[in-house]
Amino acid sequence: MDGTTKQRCSWANGNSDIYREYHDNEWGVPVYDDGKLFEMLVLESFQAGLSWLIILKKREAFRSAFANFDPLQVAGFGESKVKELLGDAGIVRNRAKINATITNAKIFLALQEEFGSFANYLWRFTDNEIIKNQDDCLPTRSELSDRIASDMKQRGAKFFGTVIVYSYLQAVGVINDHETGCYKYK
Repeated sequence: MDGTTKQRCSWANGNSDIYREYHDNEWGVPVYDDGKLFEMLVLESFQAGLSWLIILKKREAFRSAFANFDPLQVAGFGESKVKELLGDAGIVRNRAKINATITNAKIFLALQEEFGSFANYLWRFTDNEIIKNQDDCLPTRSELSDRIASDMKQRGAKFFGTVIVYSYLQAVGVINDHETGCYKYK
């Protein structure tokens, strides 16, 4: 079977190459690398209220704008960098989301310090187990995303509510939401 005729999740079938590439190589793959976890946290937070395709198309511009998704550098961004980012047409130019990313980078670093890594913090919510959805009707939130969003909110996180957290958990493979007919469903 070639790459365009594989049975994928319905959201990736017949869509753009970028969606298929993301679905086939990233979405739902368990992530334990803090660099990748921070990248997805940034991208998912910017996605709030927008389509994921917009974010994927701007991904490389985000990478450049946000110091290759280095949380230490992003946590140090000041007002001059915020103004620079507001002028960057390659990214989503939203002051609240930019400021939230800086705040979230600081929280990310604090969680690394507290738990040894952000991966340790995240995966402890499931005792390092992948949650496998058995239903093709995908939810937009869960008890798990509620708990993580609540914990992150108490720590000061912005643009990381339960719906965004659920999407994040899908993206980084904590939740396997591949549809049962998808070739990635195992």
